[in-house]
Amino acid sequence: MERLVSTVKCLIEHLLQKHLTDYEEVIQKLFSEVSGLEELPKISDPQLEECAIQLWNWAVTKNVGTTITKHQKAKVRHVACSLLYCSEPEQPTEGVIRKQILMASKTGRTWLDCKNPQMADYFLRLAVKSLETLYSQLTSRGDGAADITSSKGDVEKDLLRILSCQAESAISQGNHREAVAYVQRCRDMLLRLPKDTAYLSLMCYNFGVDTYNVKKFEDSAFWLSQSYDIGKMNERYAPGSEVQAKVLRLLATVYLEWDCERFQEKALNAVSLANKEYVSASGLYLKIRILLRCRASDDHIRAGLNEMLEVKISLEVCLSTVNILMSADREVLAFEYLKRVCQHFESSPDLGTALVLHVELLLQKGKELLGKQKIEDIITGHYTGKQLTPQALTCLHVMLWDKASKHFEARDYSEALQWYNYSLSFFKAGQMDPNYAKLQRNRASCFLQLKQLEKAKEAIKEAERCDPESIFTQFSVYKIAVQENNVEKAADALNAMGRLSKSPVGSEDGLLVSENAASNLLRLAAQIALENEQQETAMKALESLCENSKDEAEVLTALRCLVRLVLSTLEQPSDEMRNENVDVLLPYLKMAQQKVSHQTRLTAEQRTEEANWFRKIAWNLALQCESCPDRMRDFFVLSYQLSQLCPPDRTLLMGQKTCLLMAAAASLELCRKSLLTDQTEVLTQALEHIQTCWEVWKTLKASGNFPTDPTDTLLLLYEFEARAKLNDPKVETVLESVLDLENVETKVLETIAALAMEPPAHFPLLSKKALRVALSLHKKQPQADLDRCSMCVHSLIKLSLPSGVSEVEAHVLEEVWDYYEEALSIIAAAPDDFPEMETLWLLTRAWNTGILLYSLAQYPEAEKWCGLAMSFIRHLGSLQESYETQMSGLYSEILDRLDKAKKNIIMEE
Repeated sequence: MERLVSTVKCLIEHLLQKHLTDYEEVIQKLFSEVSGLEELPKISDPQLEECAIQLWNWAVTKNVGTTITKHQKAKVRHVACSLLYCSEPEQPTEGVIRKQILMASKTGRTWLDCKNPQMADYFLRLAVKSLETLYSQLTSRGDGAADITSSKGDVEKDLLRILSCQAESAISQGNHREAVAYVQRCRDMLLRLPKDTAYLSLMCYNFGVDTYNVKKFEDSAFWLSQSYDIGKMNERYAPGSEVQAKVLRLLATVYLEWDCERFQEKALNAVSLANKEYVSASGLYLKIRILLRCRASDDHIRAGLNEMLEVKISLEVCLSTVNILMSADREVLAFEYLKRVCQHFESSPDLGTALVLHVELLLQKGKELLGKQKIEDIITGHYTGKQLTPQALTCLHVMLWDKASKHFEARDYSEALQWYNYSLSFFKAGQMDPNYAKLQRNRASCFLQLKQLEKAKEAIKEAERCDPESIFTQFSVYKIAVQENNVEKAADALNAMGRLSKSPVGSEDGLLVSENAASNLLRLAAQIALENEQQETAMKALESLCENSKDEAEVLTALRCLVRLVLSTLEQPSDEMRNENVDVLLPYLKMAQQKVSHQTRLTAEQRTEEANWFRKIAWNLALQCESCPDRMRDFFVLSYQLSQLCPPDRTLLMGQKTCLLMAAAASLELCRKSLLTDQTEVLTQALEHIQTCWEVWKTLKASGNFPTDPTDTLLLLYEFEARAKLNDPKVETVLESVLDLENVETKVLETIAALAMEPPAHFPLLSKKALRVALSLHKKQPQADLDRCSMCVHSLIKLSLPSGVSEVEAHVLEEVWDYYEEALSIIAAAPDDFPEMETLWLLTRAWNTGILLYSLAQYPEAEKWCGLAMSFIRHLGSLQESYETQMSGLYSEILDRLDKAKKNIIMEE
């Protein structure tokens, strides 16, 4: 016990320190220490009582402002009060008891404010017990009767407050009977404490409000009745007639919502009594509500309406009454009462609100003719002193535009125009207002539908004057331009729309309301142009949509339309026109590929469908561009790129392989035909396509066998050509790969030999290597193709002995001699089939080589080559005699000169 006292004292001293700012931890420790203190024996310690008072006073000083929270204050009071009771002496004095009553009642009140009624009940019971002790002490005295009476009166006042708190606690815990018992005790005490009448009445009213809010209508009705009855107990100290009327109105509302049919009489009595207590707009309005819910006769309701007009009541309440009459299907009463309201408030500046409501109700009930008459009266009044307020005028405009819009949607354009014209009547000439521009645009739309082009142009001219930077104004200008078939003006309007679409676009009243107004307008612009057979304008609209829309799916749809439109023109007889249209398609397909690649909203199936559609278009266009390699290449590349966006399968991979092969082939063809001096970029791209194709082809080969597929050969041929033209040293490796192929064809080797020497390539050694292998393969055939063999030998000799050389090395002569021996063996195998001109060419090259050697004083070699040339004479056909005559004499002369030369050499030695 001593430890407890010591701990509590230390914590209180710590809490009372001036520099302490964070109270939560200390307060929580104190609260934990005293929890359950009521179960311990009393501690008669004056210091503990002093601590309790100090703590209480500290809480009082901290109550100003927000130094401590409501819950912290409740805990501090809880601790102080518990300590006070714990230190209570055996015979407490009146002063100690009064301190106990004060602390216990206020602690209970504080816990109630913290929504903790269970904790509050404990302290409220302590307060009642202390009050009873004090009352017993006071009544046991025999002196000072007047003082005793006064003190007993104070005790009763305190008891009433505590009982009311206990009643409040019982209500919050749902203990209705307990609360009733507490309040009944309080009512019994009012005869002695009449000044608390208003307090108790208002408390019961609050109970009625709380139970009404949680739909406990029976309890609410009881407490509200109690509130009213208590207020009547003493008129002098009652809350007042206005408050009493408020209580009765809520009571009537409770009966109305509880069960109107069962309690209609009580509801009407309550509201009638409220209006007698204190007449108010809310009371009269409530009475009409109850009468309508009770299905009262028109006469009864009419009487209630008359009451409303007999007192000072606002126009707003009157109009609310009209609305509930209409909602209850009392149309006749509503219009009758509205007419009287308009008369009653004729001089009010807010009369326009009532007039606009009258128009609205007429139109709701389908009475358009009466509605139009009323509108015309309002227009007349507006310009003759009965001007509408801005709010009323705005409401009327909205109503008129809505009506016009519905007629427009129903294609009743004349009627729509009439309603727009009613709205126009309220605008002044030359007014600068965005709404005025909207109205003129809507009128222009009506005129266009009615084929009144000139009037439409006048309306749009006004809209342009007022709001030229509106995309809707430019759209209207565009529509008129299309009607007039003015392509240039339509294009200007489309450009303006595209520029304006980059800024936020609001909704257009009457005709178009959309989050994507700009895109919708551009799409609609294309549709209008197509309907008017203006394809060029439609394409410009779709192009603008593609450039400015942020919706990838919408852009893809527009691109499909553009592609279809251009494809429809490809049947043009003019090749020039056809080529131009094909060129137009390329950027569309490139944009489609980008949009599909970055599309996030489409499902996988939709994405595949889009990519496939554009892929097939690119493929077909590539096939149509045989005469134009650059176009063919671009379309095949696009087709491949789009195919990458689809789920891979064997068929798709075959298509990718073909696209890449064809793209590489087109690039190489472009280099063959191109007059460009620098072909490096095109050739590099070709190599990239080839490399990608190798990867695709490897994947395909892993999925199955392709015994007759020439892809390996083609890829190597294309790669050899590209690298040869780029002077890439890797070209030799490519040739080795060709030679490693199974069953390599001689034609492939001959092609490689030609490519190795095709400018700008110059690889004679590689060319000869390929030719030698080709010649060898030819000879291995069961029946050799002598013509092809001859061509190989011809090329080998030509590469080894280029024309115009002035010196020949010995090893070259040996190599070429071998080729000549091959030639002789070929001739010998089929002397009659060997071409005569080829024999003549071999003869001439051998003879010229001999002469060259002779000029270089290489006499033995010269004799050898000239002799070789002479051996071909017998294989000449019709030319044999002629060449034999010429060459024999010349050959004899050369031999003579060779003999003389030899003798001279010997003599010199």
